[in-house]
Parts: sequence; structure tokens; C-alpha cells
Amino acid sequence: MKLVIVESPTKTKSLTKYLGRGYEVLATIGHIRDLPKSKMGIEVKKGKPGLHFVPSYELVEGKEETAKKLQTAAAKADRVILASDPDREGEAIAWHTQELLTEGKKGIKKDKIERITFHSITKEAVEEALKTPRKIDMNLVDAQQARRILDRLVGYELSPVLWKKVRRGLSAGRVQSVAVRLVVEREREIEAFKAEEYWEIKVAVAREKGKKETFTVELVKANGKMVKIGDEKKAREIEADLNQAQYEVGKIEKKERHL
Repeated sequence: MKLVIVESPTKTKSLTKYLGRGYEVLATIGHIRDLPKSKMGIEVKKGKPGLHFVPSYELVEGKEETAKKLQTAAAKADRVILASDPDREGEAIAWHTQELLTEGKKGIKKDKIERITFHSITKEAVEEALKTPRKIDMNLVDAQQARRILDRLVGYELSPVLWKKVRRGLSAGRVQSVAVRLVVEREREIEAFKAEEYWEIKVAVAREKGKKETFTVELVKANGKMVKIGDEKKAREIEADLNQAQYEVGKIEKKERHL
């Protein structure tokens, strides 16, 4: 008998129908092992070439019966085929399942375990996958572990800050921590900002001499240089000059703008 282990229990009926006699199909129902909920679960060790992060996994709460069922079926099977989803999360579930089934004196041997993946739940796809079994891809597993460890390291350090400053029960991880950093950096920029006084001078001018219809123009340059008015005294001096000035249109530009 061959044992096929998938993630979702909804897949077991279809696979049982496709595979027929000689196969038993069971599900892990998601993750079977994970980091503990009540503590960090990551040991940070110093060594060469740098820091080493050692996770401590345990059986997911409520999965005791599922684990026992998988271990019992694996012990009786001639081959164990891990068929969790074809992504890094699925690869990690396959690895955790392998670790569960091979641990202890009653555990099975690793060479009894194979890994397959398929992208559609069809008879053809499943049969094709069974023709090309492989070992677990530890690169994918390590990618998932790195993400999970980073979530835990950041979350356990940052979440208590959110509880104090925002609301208890909030959690932080890779994405939230980046967002918080952006907020903090922006707040520091605001705090470091030094206010400077500046004045704007605008003039209402008539479209035609003797007409009441006017439009507003703003002073931008004086004598060919950009104008920066930093105090009232300078503003009043410029205002006095402009009150004596003659205005004329030098150039008109028309542009279309789509909002």
C-alpha cells in the first residue's frame, strides 16, 4: 500500500478516486508543525560566518489526532508520497511532515518517502506527477523558514510596542515593520523641520485697460532672478515698487490638461 499525504482534506476524495486500490490518501489539514505560540521559539547563535537562527518547532495545537493517524498509516505503508501544494509553503509542509514521520524510534526511514507536485487536480496531472517523484527541495523550505523566522523575530519585538502605543492584540511582521519605519522616519523629518518665514506677492491686473475684469499674477522673478521673500520689510519694499509698475503680457501659453 502507498500512502499519499496532501494538505487539504477536500483533495482526498478526488485523489482516492483517481488512484484507486493500493493507495490511501490522508491530509495534514494545513501545517502540522510550527513555531510555538507562547514564546519566541528562535535561538540566535553567534558563529561563523555570522548569526545563526535555530527554530524550535512543535506540533500545532489540536493536530495530535491527525499526527497519530499519519504516523500509523506511514508505518504500514510501503511508500509515503508527500503531495502538498507546489509552492514554498507546501514544500515546508512536506518537510515538516517528513520530520514528523521519521522522528523517534518508531519513525520510518527517509528513503521510504517521496515528494510529488501537481498544479491541477486531474487524473492525468496526478498520474504524471507519480512518474517523476523527487526529494524535498530544501531551498524552498529554507525560503519559507527564513520568512517565518523573520516574522517571528520582528513580530515579537515590535508587537508589544503596538500594544502600548496603539491597541492590544495587534501584531507586526515583515510588512508592518517596514510601514512603521516609514512612519517613524517621516515623523523624524517633521520634528527636524525648521520653519522659515516666506511671503508671496500676487497682483490683480485688468485684461484690458479700463475694464473691471481682472486676473491674478504671482511674482516669481525680479531682474531675472528667482524671488525669495523672507520678511515683511522686503515684501513691503517690493510691493511699493510694484504699485508704481506698468504691466504687460509678454507671452501666452495654452496647454491641455487631462485629470
